[in-house]
Amino acid sequence: MDKKYLKLNVALEALVDRWYAWSHIVSPGTAAMNIKERHLKIMGSYIKNPKIHAAAVKKPEMLGGPFIDYDGGRVEEIKELYDNTLEKRANMLHLYDAIQELNDMLQKEATGFALDSLYDKVPDILKGLVELYYDLNNQPNYRFFESLLYKSEFYDESAQSLSLQLVESDDARSFCLSTPRLNEENLLHLDIPFREEIIDKLFKMKREPGNYEEVKNALNISAEQEELFKTFFTDEAPKEYERYTGDGIRTRYFGHACVLVETKEMSILVDPVISYDGYETDINRYTINDLPKEIDYVLITHNHQDHVLLETLLQLRHSIKKIVVPSSGKGDLQDPGLRVMFENIGFNNVIELDDMQTIKLEGCTITGLPFLGEHSDLDVRSKLCFHVLLHNDFRVLFVADSRNVEPKLYERIQKIVGNADVIFLGMECDGAPLSWLYGPLLYKPLPREQDQSRRLAGCDYKQGNSLVEIFNPKNVFVYAMGLEPWLEFISSIKYTDESKPIIESNMLLDKCKELGIDGERLFGEKTIEY
Repeated sequence: MDKKYLKLNVALEALVDRWYAWSHIVSPGTAAMNIKERHLKIMGSYIKNPKIHAAAVKKPEMLGGPFIDYDGGRVEEIKELYDNTLEKRANMLHLYDAIQELNDMLQKEATGFALDSLYDKVPDILKGLVELYYDLNNQPNYRFFESLLYKSEFYDESAQSLSLQLVESDDARSFCLSTPRLNEENLLHLDIPFREEIIDKLFKMKREPGNYEEVKNALNISAEQEELFKTFFTDEAPKEYERYTGDGIRTRYFGHACVLVETKEMSILVDPVISYDGYETDINRYTINDLPKEIDYVLITHNHQDHVLLETLLQLRHSIKKIVVPSSGKGDLQDPGLRVMFENIGFNNVIELDDMQTIKLEGCTITGLPFLGEHSDLDVRSKLCFHVLLHNDFRVLFVADSRNVEPKLYERIQKIVGNADVIFLGMECDGAPLSWLYGPLLYKPLPREQDQSRRLAGCDYKQGNSLVEIFNPKNVFVYAMGLEPWLEFISSIKYTDESKPIIESNMLLDKCKELGIDGERLFGEKTIEY
């Protein structure tokens, strides 16, 4: 039996229609909108004028824009992907049209009277998949029965695939929301649905040796693919994970918003984003070998692509005992449910948590706290801050990208949960405009002034300092800034000393120093034991 390890720098990209997968292109309703309003528009623009795209991706201020990064070439391949999308995803384009038609009908014909008669006017392909309702301002709307939507023809696993590659530098990949993944000599594309257990078996081999031939056959690796596939494996065992055995608490920062909290009894991983090992780099970072082989709880703060990173979550799925997600708006288009998505892609251990709900464990209590802002003032419920109580007297607060626009909320919360010993606080306070992420879901584009005012932004100095005053922590860690270069292909962020998030977070850290609080803006890796 030929036992091998998977190399530590083998990366997985989960793809839908060859686009980097995140929750909004897995969930059928939002997928339909993104296919029509993002993917086809970007590809159509590139086909018409690839030189504009080639020039734009070279400008730092254009990072994260709707520009394909193939240096103006490979137009025929993009055209082929465009045509294949039109053909193979025709049903999703029909779904897009039906959603638009349904909204138009409701805006015109739901005038405050009973909605019973309007069910006959729901587009045929949506009949039995939606409920019509009025809000308390007498405004009409609808919601999906998402569990049924995933069982319909609009959830097509054949659109899902995996790309495997060896990552050999920190910032080599193109921005994930704008550049589809075409065939490359160093990429192995596999037509495998995300729920398949072979993914677990493959990535378990980063820590434990597995049967190479068995995995190769299960993945249907062809003779032409095997030459590349073999390069992903090694006989060399990785270093062993050093389990925390102290009587206290250890926190480890893995980059962006990813933090591991450990006691000798249990482990909690927040917003998993794991870098890769096995290549030369100047930046120290923790990787998969610095994680427990079994992670008791994974906590997801909110439904954005840099916090629900399928690339990492699918690699860790075999090691996660429980995954805790915020509850959603139960069928609203802009707020697809995380629980139903995770369950459909092979996670059988999902717990949905609401505001102020608690999970009580031996020696640990996890409480979901309200999460304000950062979603451009849309009605998005799938977001939670987390309060973790350890050993009955040590409190860690993960605020993530919550924007403290109403301090009175957190004053009320503090009266219930008490102070925090440690706060992890996101301060990416510029934020992209609403249209950058949610634009494909809008029925009508917003005026530019409105779009620019409604940002995907975390706390500035004033808002962050208010949280510090309310919770009186001993440590303040600014995180979730997208600072690490290995995250650039997800966040598209590059800061200078003059960037507002750097200036504002510097002000907060100076204030913490003045108050005698240990503060730090995290980068790369950090371990603290309490």
